[in-house]
Amino acid sequence: MTDATAFGLAQVNLARLKFPLDSPQLKDFVDALDPVNADADAANGFVWRLQSENGDATDIQVFGDAWLIVNMSVWRDADALTAYMYQGRHREMLSRRREWFERVQEAMTALWWVPSGHRPTVAEAEARLLHLRTHGPTPYAFTLRTSFPAQGAEPVAFEVPEGLGCSA
Repeated sequence: MTDATAFGLAQVNLARLKFPLDSPQLKDFVDALDPVNADADAANGFVWRLQSENGDATDIQVFGDAWLIVNMSVWRDADALTAYMYQGRHREMLSRRREWFERVQEAMTALWWVPSGHRPTVAEAEARLLHLRTHGPTPYAFTLRTSFPAQGAEPVAFEVPEGLGCSA
């Protein structure tokens, strides 16, 4: 159990689009963004989510790849995150993800603990994902399946090895 006043659980989730966001094939996904984000904002244990002036993060680039979209948020703990992920509209959207997003080989989701009040950056999320891809789950970057208690793992300098971007 984490000290809720000391740490929050950050998560990043990337997806590689199959089609442009303004395409008819992604209409259902795009139309659901605002309601799904509103559900997250109101969810028990939700702290913060990455968003641009548009209210979502679909126009925020990650790894310099226009076909990747990023979802990043901070939650009280893993229980709050999973409770939101697997119910309601978000669960419905998860069940349709293969319609909209490519299957990729690399890890596209990472979790890490952040000090209370910290808002992670895209660069921080990229570093955590690259670390997870290279080293597997560690206290610095982990998964829901293999998690670690809050320890305040500090960022480390991490050079991006060739070929560790995102490929389909």
